[in-house]
Amino acid sequence: MDPTEKSAMSPTLRGESALAAIVFTDVESFTPKMAADETHTLSLIQRDFDLMNKYCQEFEGQVLKSLGDGLLMYFVSAEKAVKSAIEIQKQLICAAEKLSDRDILKHRIGIHLGDVYFNGTDVMGNGVNMAARLQTLATPGGICLSQTVYDVVKNRLNMSVTYLGLRNLKGITESVPVYQILPPASSKATLTQNVFISYRAQDPDRALAQEFSQALAAAGHHTFMAGESIKIGEHWASRIDRELQTCDYLLLLLSEKSATSEMVTEEVRRAKQLRDTRNTNQPTILPIRVNFSLDSPLNYNLRGYLDRIQQRQWNSPKDTPNLIEEVLQLLAAGATPETTEEIRPVTPQTWDSLDKPPMPVAVPELPEGQVDLASVFYIDRPPIEARCYETIIQPGSLIRIKAPRQMGKTSLMARILHHAAKEGYRTVPLSFQLADGKVFSDLDRFLKWFCASVGRRLRLPNQLNDYWDEIFGSKDNCTAYFEEYLLENISTPLALGLDEVDCIFQHPEIAADFFGLLRAWHEDAKNRDIWKKLRLVVVHSTEVYVPMDINQSPFNVGLPIELPEFTPQQVYELARLHGLDWQANQTSQLMAMVGGHPYLVRLALYHIARQDTNLTDLLQNCPTEAGLYGDHLRRHLWNLKQHPELAAAMEKVVSAGYAPMRLEATTAFKLHSMGLVHLQGNDVTPRCDLYRQYFRDRLDYSEAQQTHS
Repeated sequence: MDPTEKSAMSPTLRGESALAAIVFTDVESFTPKMAADETHTLSLIQRDFDLMNKYCQEFEGQVLKSLGDGLLMYFVSAEKAVKSAIEIQKQLICAAEKLSDRDILKHRIGIHLGDVYFNGTDVMGNGVNMAARLQTLATPGGICLSQTVYDVVKNRLNMSVTYLGLRNLKGITESVPVYQILPPASSKATLTQNVFISYRAQDPDRALAQEFSQALAAAGHHTFMAGESIKIGEHWASRIDRELQTCDYLLLLLSEKSATSEMVTEEVRRAKQLRDTRNTNQPTILPIRVNFSLDSPLNYNLRGYLDRIQQRQWNSPKDTPNLIEEVLQLLAAGATPETTEEIRPVTPQTWDSLDKPPMPVAVPELPEGQVDLASVFYIDRPPIEARCYETIIQPGSLIRIKAPRQMGKTSLMARILHHAAKEGYRTVPLSFQLADGKVFSDLDRFLKWFCASVGRRLRLPNQLNDYWDEIFGSKDNCTAYFEEYLLENISTPLALGLDEVDCIFQHPEIAADFFGLLRAWHEDAKNRDIWKKLRLVVVHSTEVYVPMDINQSPFNVGLPIELPEFTPQQVYELARLHGLDWQANQTSQLMAMVGGHPYLVRLALYHIARQDTNLTDLLQNCPTEAGLYGDHLRRHLWNLKQHPELAAAMEKVVSAGYAPMRLEATTAFKLHSMGLVHLQGNDVTPRCDLYRQYFRDRLDYSEAQQTHS
């Protein structure tokens, strides 16, 4: 039988519902393979379909129909369905032994046992939908099972089955338990993979990292653990970046402590950046939560980077063998776990409290329900908030918020959107930091992502196909989608917060068109009611580095907001909110070290309030690697070492003490945008004594040159 043709259903099943084991298959990366060579890919599909049909029939199953790059199969027995799927994947692996990479397709399989309805040559029902959604969670070469299937086969299989946890599947109302059988190991020469292990240098994280390292090394893989691999005197920042660039996998051991680490966030950001800019899709990120539940909060960027990646959990040493075996199988197959359908909502527990340290990156969404404040520790900086609240309710308004990182831009945006929500507006926060790198590959793709992302957050169905016409330009299509669909289908104004627009500055071929489009919408609001419904909040850390027509840019219109540092009175108020009975001299001592930097002040007050340290010890140790700000300082040092010209400039600045230093304009502005210096014209001084002391000891321009030569 040709499995690409619909097969006739047994007469006994026509028009009936029955309990059936449904098997749904799919090919990894089928669309790009078809785009590259359609004829060749179709021949490979037919070859694999013939193999699948053979082993389907061997286990008394039946191919019901093909669905382009997959098959829909039916079994009366869940056990036979699973054994058939295992044999299919095994035979595909064996067949691949003699093939070139170009001739190999990797298939995912989902299996569900449930009621289905047979109608002639077709089969329908929740059982089919479940199997189709389950296959999207499977690792290429792997098999995902529903709970009903697992319950039948769990005592009948002589192989490991991994529990993936509760998953939200598209089109399925409730979360469902999912289990996975990983790809069988290939008998080819074992692939040697480079694995970067990111971990916290305390147990149980450190012990778990060492167990992984030993097991992976024993299997022939190369591992890197910063605490174990970097030698004394070696430039750790350069070494870490080099290892990330050459690794195939980033094994991320994520605990409650490391989840607040700026260095961990930066490592994941860098890995994602490398992955997005390569055809190999490497490094692959493998997150394992160490005594850290999937519901526990992450900082906004880290949550966005990891939210759709399948995450595992480690709760005790008994979990270690299964996790190691799963990782070994992935590496042996050179596999990349598929992304999930799940998007975890932000919950109120992510917001600041005395029980949790401040997150290094704020969350722009407001928690569910009506709350008065996004954080009890938010400090107003009059008259900024009042002016923003007045502006956001003006028709067609535009607010531009600019400041270095960790100054409270996103927190202010959240409060503006919250104020708009209390006025009855629809609100959408959108961070460009969370977009895949490939989104920025061309303007058409970027604007489609932008439209779809806003529509999704408004809970409107995706109608891009109805509004996107290649006859018209991308900007015209995007404008029509907002004007005729998104804004038309909401009854109240829309407050749209665009965070981290710095990401777009790196793509000049997109930046000018996109920002020109925002400017045009803002201008249209002066004359057209439909555009009066759109209120924009644009948040960024740097100025536009690409040449742009000033008349098309949105950065010279609307209400400009540049966030200042906290004043002594505001730091004193923040100390009081932390329950500290401080006097003016204690506030002055802290500000002499960290200035009015909101995040650094918050971090100090949190740990002092928790009695983890006192002000005297904190000030003595904070400019060192072992001090409270070690993680924050290492992140800045790592970024500087990746840009020798900036490292050299910063070395000159800190060597001059607080005497103003004249730098080339672009270099000065980049250091300012990183939050490392104060900028007055082209003259700069260190942002605070913390940076002056730390970088004076750590930066050496000649060494930086040698490292990057």
